[in-house]
Amino acid sequence: MTAKHVVVCGGGVVGLFCAYYLKAAGHDVTVLEKHSTNDDSCASGSAGYISPSHVIPLAAPGVIGLGLKWMLQSRSPFYVKPRMDRELIRWGWHFLRSCSQANVSRGAPVLAELCLRSRSLFLDFDRRMNNRIELRQKGLLNLCKTQQMLDHEAQVLAKLANELGVEAKVLNARETSAVESGTDLDVVGSIYFPNDAHLTPQLVLRVLTEELKNQGVIFRFDTTVQGWRMKGNQLAAVITTDKEIEADEFVLAGGAWSPAIVDNIGLRLPMQAGKGYSLTLPASPLSLTTSLICAEKRVAVTPMGRTLRFGGTMEISGINSQIRPERVQQIIESAISYFPRLRISDFDGVKPWCGLRPVSPDGLPYIGRFGRIPNLIAACGHAMLGLTLAPVTGQMVAEIVSAKVRHFSSNALSPDRFA
Repeated sequence: MTAKHVVVCGGGVVGLFCAYYLKAAGHDVTVLEKHSTNDDSCASGSAGYISPSHVIPLAAPGVIGLGLKWMLQSRSPFYVKPRMDRELIRWGWHFLRSCSQANVSRGAPVLAELCLRSRSLFLDFDRRMNNRIELRQKGLLNLCKTQQMLDHEAQVLAKLANELGVEAKVLNARETSAVESGTDLDVVGSIYFPNDAHLTPQLVLRVLTEELKNQGVIFRFDTTVQGWRMKGNQLAAVITTDKEIEADEFVLAGGAWSPAIVDNIGLRLPMQAGKGYSLTLPASPLSLTTSLICAEKRVAVTPMGRTLRFGGTMEISGINSQIRPERVQQIIESAISYFPRLRISDFDGVKPWCGLRPVSPDGLPYIGRFGRIPNLIAACGHAMLGLTLAPVTGQMVAEIVSAKVRHFSSNALSPDRFA
């Protein structure tokens, strides 16, 4: 195999794992990142889930009706800011068409296989890094306050997960407390996914960056992609705020900014920024060991060392870092309703964080070559699964660049599927 020079556009967790596997395959790699560090990338403030349990795509039956209902509530888990925006309208049209059982039937097996494969790669990476990313194989509990929600999760999520080879158990309140005995829970039961795991995402970013630098990967921080130089139907160089960089292959791993990066070469990549919020308590008032989801409120709860992180919401409001206080308050109030020992005062002085998830219309990531520009590879659009799917995405990108037999390939992930 001939070594290539590959430029990865984006230094978040997906871009870093692309660089990791590309370098392992023998290629020369340059990573471009628009910010001065990657400490505050979308993954850094996430719930830190490694989630084979997340097998149902975001675009699923019933989402439209639920979304319309939630849009009328300022503190709801899902919010779309109404605005006259051509790309939002285009994305919304594709999202509407994707909210079907056919999309779930097509997408769920793909997500399940990707998630399970990525979990194995995370375990291997953790071993190689001497367990420095605080990976915890403690499972995940989908907590349900009502019998109606527990029955729904059992009939829809647990049933589908088990059919796809992702173990899921339906637990009552007593059984749930036996799994998570670190605090009182106000729930009727849960869905338990024993093969889920969690970690501290800031450590992953830090360890990966350090490892890649030691391996000779070049990082260019404070570097924004401004355009491209073409040669025929291929990219010859990327034009940045710093300099023009030539390469053999280019990887689009810019997260929510990916569509803007390729817009001036005529590529349309339907995607919206799905803003998520989190709050991290520096000293946890609850002695939790598992990761949790408050099912009715869509709030995630993750123990990270001595800290405890609460995250949630999906806000489609464009590329911005504006924090809406009412949405932060929704996370706090929702969490308290599940944990009797938790108090509003526990969140005093905690600064909220927000990040922009790259959301495709059908809930599946974009991974693969663009047909019109064959030396440009998409690695973006992972929505809430960016951290979970980062290793398998990196492996797939390295196999594409190296022209190796692939562990996994699917037309459902093509970046041209909405073209």
